[in-house]
Amino acid sequence: MPDTAPRPGSPQTPSSLCRSLAMALARAGHDADIQAMHPMADTGLAHLHVWLERAPIDWVARLPKQSQMRLDPAANLAYQAACFERASQGGHAPSLHGILPPGPALPRGGLLVSAIRGRPARLPEDLPAIAEALASFHALDVPDAEARPPLLSPADPWAAMLEEVRDQARFLDLAGLEADARALIEAELAALPERLPAGPGAEPRLISFDAHPGNFLVTESGGAVLVDLEKCRYGLVGFDLAHASLYTSTTWDLQSRTELLAAEVAAFYRHWIAATGVDGDIATLLASRRAMWLWSLTWCAKWRASSLRSRDAQARGEDWSAELSDDALIAHVRDRVDHYLSVAAIEHVRHESRVLAGLLAAPAHD
Repeated sequence: MPDTAPRPGSPQTPSSLCRSLAMALARAGHDADIQAMHPMADTGLAHLHVWLERAPIDWVARLPKQSQMRLDPAANLAYQAACFERASQGGHAPSLHGILPPGPALPRGGLLVSAIRGRPARLPEDLPAIAEALASFHALDVPDAEARPPLLSPADPWAAMLEEVRDQARFLDLAGLEADARALIEAELAALPERLPAGPGAEPRLISFDAHPGNFLVTESGGAVLVDLEKCRYGLVGFDLAHASLYTSTTWDLQSRTELLAAEVAAFYRHWIAATGVDGDIATLLASRRAMWLWSLTWCAKWRASSLRSRDAQARGEDWSAELSDDALIAHVRDRVDHYLSVAAIEHVRHESRVLAGLLAAPAHD
C-alpha cells in the first residue's frame, strides 16, 4: 500500500487509514484472511471505503465519516448492519460479514460487506435492472411491527416524510437562495397533500431511501446491485422510484450522470410495476416523487448551510463538514447543490413532472 500525501480536508492519509483499519480488524478478530488493503476513491459524504483482498471472497470495509441518521457510532453501525442484513435477502445488495465496533483506531467503527465487482450504472440502458433491484427489496415480506427496529418504521410513512421535509426546510432561511427559487420551492411544499389515499403504494415496504443511480453497480450478468445501504426504512416505494430517476439524482454522480427523458422515466416506472404487480396507484407514486424531490432540495439547503462548519472532533452523530471529504468531492457537491437550487433546475423538474404525469396516465404501448 503506497503512502501518499494527505488528502486536503481528510483526517487520515490512505496509509494511516489502513493502519487504523488493520488494528480494528485484529481487535474484532476479522484479520486472519486479509491479504491486502486498497483504499477506494472518496466519492461520498458519509463513508470511506477500503477494498480487502481475502480468501475466499473479497470484502469492502465501510468506514463512516458521520451518521446521516443522527445516531451515535454504535447505533449507527447497528442500523446499517440491519440495512444490509434485510436488503440482501432480495439478492441485489451486498451481504454483511462483520461489524468493527467503535474504538481508538476507528472512533466510528465500520462494517464488512461483500465486495461487488461491477461497473457504474449507465442510463437509460440500466434503468430496467435498477427497477428490478428495487423491486427485490420492495417485494420482501414486512415483519411484524415489533421486529422492524432498529430500522425506522413510522405508523404513517407519508406523515413522517412531510415532517422530515419540513424539518429540513428550516435551512432555506440560511441557504442564501434567490427570491424566485425560494418562492418556487415554497409553492411546491404547499402543494404536498397532507394525506395519501389508501392503496398498495401507501403501504410500508422495505425501501432504501438512497436509491440514486450512483449507488448501484452493474455486474457482468447485467444485474444491478445497490451497494450503499445506510438509510433503509419501512416506507413508501414511491420514494425509491423517485430517487432513482429524478433529475436531481440522475445528474448527481459523475460516473452515471445522465439527463433522462420523461418517456424514459415513464418506462422505468412501468418496468417496476411489471416486476412487482403493483398497479393503479400512479397518483400516490407521483406524490411520493414530488416529496422526494423536495426532500432533496431541502437537503441541499441544509448542506449549503452546514458544510462550512468545523468537523465534530468527538465523532458523534450527523456531520456535514467539508473537512471530512476530499476538496474535489466537496467542489462537486457544491456545484450540484447550487444547480439544483437554481430557478432553471427547479423549473426543469416541474415541467418534467407534468409531462411524466401525462405519460403514466396514458395506456402503455408495447
